[in-house]
This record gives sequence, structure tokens and C-alpha cells, in this order.
Amino acid sequence: MELFRVIKPGFFTTVQDLGRYGFQKYGVPVCGAMDKYAFVNANLLIGNHVNDACLEITLLGPELEVQNRSQIAVTGADFSITLNSDLVPMWQTFEVQKGDILAFAGTARSGCRAYLSVMGGFDLPLVLGSRSTYTRGGFGGYEGRALKAEDLLKTFTPERFPKTKRITPSTLIPKYENPFTVNVVLGPQEDLFTAKGIETFLASTYTITPESDRMGYRLDGPSIERKNMGEIVTEALVQGAVQVPANGKPIVLMADAQTSGGYPKIAIVTTPSVSYLAQAKPNDKVRFNKISLSQARTQFVEFHTALFQRRENQLFKQTF
Repeated sequence: MELFRVIKPGFFTTVQDLGRYGFQKYGVPVCGAMDKYAFVNANLLIGNHVNDACLEITLLGPELEVQNRSQIAVTGADFSITLNSDLVPMWQTFEVQKGDILAFAGTARSGCRAYLSVMGGFDLPLVLGSRSTYTRGGFGGYEGRALKAEDLLKTFTPERFPKTKRITPSTLIPKYENPFTVNVVLGPQEDLFTAKGIETFLASTYTITPESDRMGYRLDGPSIERKNMGEIVTEALVQGAVQVPANGKPIVLMADAQTSGGYPKIAIVTTPSVSYLAQAKPNDKVRFNKISLSQARTQFVEFHTALFQRRENQLFKQTF
């Protein structure tokens, strides 16, 4: 069914799910939601499957006209959201009716990306097993692009309309604090950097540059010293890899990262920290905190357990 007519698209609003897996060997990036923590929570609030497609809203949000009754939720970056000019809360469900106007007023007060979930998820074609938008490739999501004015967004018809609303406890809502401190595991090419270079990387505060996007965060700050200026044989890349090109300025690869590359990698940002870093915007600051591989594994398990196993039981429910 039709749910939204786009009045204003916002700065960069796309349809995303958890990503497109199994095709990196063909050069196809994983894509998907930049902040998986906020994305999954948006779906759990609404009672959806964790992988149902949502809108990813970046920096400046859209204005949408509601076409049919539904229940929605918005998580992630702190926006002022209004329904017919009345403020509505984030991190909980609320109902919309035909003719309502849902608007994101101004830019995000903290964070960078919000996620809007709808009952049933957005109804768009699967491309290589995913509804995620890959704008560089021009496929997935809504015609392979960011939303434009007058686009019509459809949803799958939900099996039932819930009689309760769900609220995320405040203890489970992240605070997006600048500077962003993210955990990293050194390697896989840490041996190509001098001791001074590694110390610089871990002790410095870097600034996210305006050239940053869903492909990668380019950072400005002290240059990281390498033992030599040669490159490595091109190899596979993963989200969170911290590449260091010849100028010594690190690049953190994000959701739309290329599948291979030849810049040496000084470290890998942990999975929970990649989601957290996704809420940093241009000119925000970033610091790197070294942890062990064992600690990273523990954090990975805790992150996924919290998202996919315990979260549903921790949401407050109220009857309408």
C-alpha cells in the first residue's frame, strides 16, 4: 500500500536494510544501514523483522505526506520531528493517519543519521537479495538513488495493527558525543608503520572532513608515519578498515566501501564502534582506542546478543 508522498526529500534520504552479502567477490559492496544499532532498534520497535527496509535520513530530514494509516518509529540522530506541527518523540512508536504531514525540522542536534521504520517494511524490489540503496552503482532501494520530491513510497501490508506502542528505555538510547572515541584492533599491516606512526594514530584527535560519505570517512590530523611509501598487493577490504594512503591521513571504510584496495591498513574499527562512528558528521572529532582481539570478540558477541536476542524483551509497552 502507498504510505508516503515525498514533499521534501531531505539532504540524503535512502532506503536501507542490513546489507547485500555474498557478492563482494564480484565487486559489489555490502552497503546497508550505516548505524546498525539504530536501524535494528527501529524495526524492533515497530514489530518488524530486523532486516525490513527503513529510511536512512542523513543530517537534514524529509517532509512526508501520509497516504494511509500506519505505525512508525524513528531512531538514531536527534532530530526535531513533527506530525502536523506537533512534536513527536523518537525511539518509540507512534501512529500516523491519511493526510498527516510528518516533518523533520532543521538539522540533527546530535548524531548524523536517523532511521524511520514502518509497519511491514518498505515494499521495494530485492536486488541481489537486498533492498539497500547503492547510489554509486545505481541499484537497490528506490530506483538506485536518494529520494526526490513526489516519490511515492509503498509498504508491505502488515498482518495486524498493534494495539500497543513500544518505548525504548533511556538506558538503551546511545548518546552521540563529540569527540567520538572508537575501539580498534591494530593490523593487519601494522608492521608497515613505525612505532612513532602507531603512537600518533592512537594519541591524536582527527577531524572528519567534508569529503566523507557512506563509502568512507576521510580524516584530517597528524600524519601517520610509515616505514616506506610503497603500497601492498591489492586485497579484500572490510567495513571498519582504517587505510593510510601516502599522505598519512587515515580513511575509515564505511558501509559502501569498495571491496578491495592497496593502501596498508593500520587497524580495524570494531563492529559496535562502526555503528557508533556512523553518527559522526563532517567536522566532528574522532579518537582511536586500542583493544585486544579477545576484547573485540567479546564486544562483538555482546553487541549482537543485545540487538537480536534480548532487545525485544527490554522494550516498554503501553496500550493505546
